[in-house]
Amino acid sequence: MNTTIETNTTNTAQTARGLRSLYFTRVAFSFIWVILISVFAKTNEGVTRILFIIYPLWDVIATYLDIKANPPQTNKTPQYVNIGIGLLTTIGVIAALQKGVPAALIVFGVWAIVTGLIQLILGLRRRKALGGQWPMIISGGQSMLAGASFIAMANSPKMGIGNLAGYAAFGAFYFLLAAIRLSKTIKVQEKAA
Repeated sequence: MNTTIETNTTNTAQTARGLRSLYFTRVAFSFIWVILISVFAKTNEGVTRILFIIYPLWDVIATYLDIKANPPQTNKTPQYVNIGIGLLTTIGVIAALQKGVPAALIVFGVWAIVTGLIQLILGLRRRKALGGQWPMIISGGQSMLAGASFIAMANSPKMGIGNLAGYAAFGAFYFLLAAIRLSKTIKVQEKAA
């Protein structure tokens, strides 16, 4: 077998393994976050606000891990942009919570739109090399729509931090699908090696 093909196959399998592991970790985090938000949203505003702040901060950490899962030669500009946006969002949510939950939901909505677009772009870029990116593509589009709805309904009396649980649950579902699909990519790459 050609050394270049073997290297590409090995890199693809390593990247797929790293991303699969990261996606399972994201699923676990989101699952725990959804449970905690569901438990505390109506009973403990302080804990709920901390969880609200943690969510975009966790995305920064997960994006950093995404960068580490990719080969050095891969363009990581979208991930670095996502980290910057996530840090700004975390700061923005902290500041907006001083004005109230509706203001923080607007910040979160803008973040969901922008990061959804980045996720959509990454999914489209990765689908040729890794396959199995359709859940990420759909999730990115859905995140953009959810972000717009958070902004539109931020001042509704029925809207609150607890409403973000559904958003996080859908994200976890899509990461789970992508992780499972990457298992197929790993098997194919291992057979080719």
